[in-house]
Amino acid sequence: MPGERGAGRAVLRAAVAGQRRRVVTASLLGMGHQACEVLVPVVIGLVIDEAVATGDTAVLLRWLLVLGVLFLALSTCYRTSARITDAAGEHAAHRLRGELGARVLDPRGGADTGRLPGALTALATGDAARVGAVAAAVPYAAAALAGLAVSAVALLRISVPLGLLILLGVPPLLWAGHRISRPLERRSEVEQERAAHASGVAADLVAGLRVLKGIGAEAAAVARYRDTSRESLAAALRSAVSRAWHDGAILVLTGLFIAAIGLVGAHLAMRGSISVGELVAAVGLAQFLLGPFQLLTYVSGEFAQGRASADRIAEVLSAPPAVGAGAAMPAGPVAGRLTLRGVVHGTLRGVDLDTAPGELLGVVARDPAAAADLLRCLGRELDPDAGEISVDGQPLTALDPDAVRRAVLVAHHDADLFESSLLDNVRAGTGRADAALGPALEAASADDVARTLPHGGATLLTERGRSLSGGQRQRVALARALAADPPVLVLHDPTTAVDAVTEARIASRLRELRRGRTTLLVTTSPALLAVTDRVVVLDGGTVTAEGGHRDLVAADAGYRAAVLA
Repeated sequence: MPGERGAGRAVLRAAVAGQRRRVVTASLLGMGHQACEVLVPVVIGLVIDEAVATGDTAVLLRWLLVLGVLFLALSTCYRTSARITDAAGEHAAHRLRGELGARVLDPRGGADTGRLPGALTALATGDAARVGAVAAAVPYAAAALAGLAVSAVALLRISVPLGLLILLGVPPLLWAGHRISRPLERRSEVEQERAAHASGVAADLVAGLRVLKGIGAEAAAVARYRDTSRESLAAALRSAVSRAWHDGAILVLTGLFIAAIGLVGAHLAMRGSISVGELVAAVGLAQFLLGPFQLLTYVSGEFAQGRASADRIAEVLSAPPAVGAGAAMPAGPVAGRLTLRGVVHGTLRGVDLDTAPGELLGVVARDPAAAADLLRCLGRELDPDAGEISVDGQPLTALDPDAVRRAVLVAHHDADLFESSLLDNVRAGTGRADAALGPALEAASADDVARTLPHGGATLLTERGRSLSGGQRQRVALARALAADPPVLVLHDPTTAVDAVTEARIASRLRELRRGRTTLLVTTSPALLAVTDRVVVLDGGTVTAEGGHRDLVAADAGYRAAVLA
């Protein structure tokens, strides 16, 4: 916990330091505004003593002019400072969102481990905004402290006891405010965690809405979200109550402090130690002090909530990577020789596999978990617990993760589409012109999908491609993988949602398009396996059989059960 707190403080410091110019400028302007505010009651006191009491009109006009200049200055400083302060907060939050995005997209992975996508979204929105609010709160804190300091100086000139009362009373008041903010910080952290979890659950439910309806699980899903939402609501209410107690307690303390200043000033006036004008100035300054103290109350609350959010953000930014960061690059053009030696991970128990350059290899996994573990290792989402995977003789662990993914592309069967046009989805990451996408579209039968849409390939798809059917989404995702044209392409069940005729057409076109490029088809589809050069069977976490598809169908009962059932 202390380490996490330290990391959170570092996030806060970086957020403020990143907006140093804006924060300093806004702070100076805010301090100028507060200084002018302090001088207003002082000038009014001088008007009473030097103009009203003496009846000198010229002096009165001169001081009224000074008051006008003060109001012009404080108004200008406030407006400009507020604008720059808001900009500092927004830019700090934006910068944090960029850092979170970069960490989540880091090829080494690890940031999303144990976190729902919706929870990461909540971090990049709500928590980043709260940390950005801390950068915006710093100028207010500087302005409030400047107002207190100038007030102390002004009261010292009026009366030493009044000035000392502020100088000696403010530090304990600030310490008490910091102590009072501790419960708010703890409850704010819980509130954000619950809200992020509820957001993640909601995103998952929306993504799987069709499946839930298909199996009649809507009631269970709604009950799950209702429970999560209630927990989030309860945490938010506890945080709101804590904020109310925090603000109320500090307001009481500051009210008592200001009343004490007023009483001491009145006592001094009754003794004749200060003039009537000085008494008016002292009372005015006492009333003014409510403003800086309210600002400090606001700042204290923002810092408490910002610290809690910064701790959560620090957990993601400092999350250990899922794989090591190799630095080597492929020695030359990748030929595509993929080799697995004694690979152990999850359900895999010492997998040995050799794939020749340009081979179209089928992989049949009797256990879906074994297929998932194999895909994660090949895509270097994680490194095997034991054994080695290499491309052209170079271990994947020694290569830069980006270089690995350029050499070996793993296309999962449940890949999502983007909220963009169909062609933009297929083009993603390749930068190819529309005409160059034709072979990939045709091989995946995604050109048929484009012809059914109102504007062809230029038709905009909705979020995750939900405006398409499951089979159409699968074909577009397959076209995207084929358009990338990597040296080694690993496809996982790319045709589970298409009809048999389309599947057969895709199988023959896929073989032709990938001729000369290494391709692994992790599938149990007989149509796809029929066009492979060779098939290996994973059973019990190891390779138990290999050969041509027809030979295995004829000779291996287990293979027939897995493929033809």
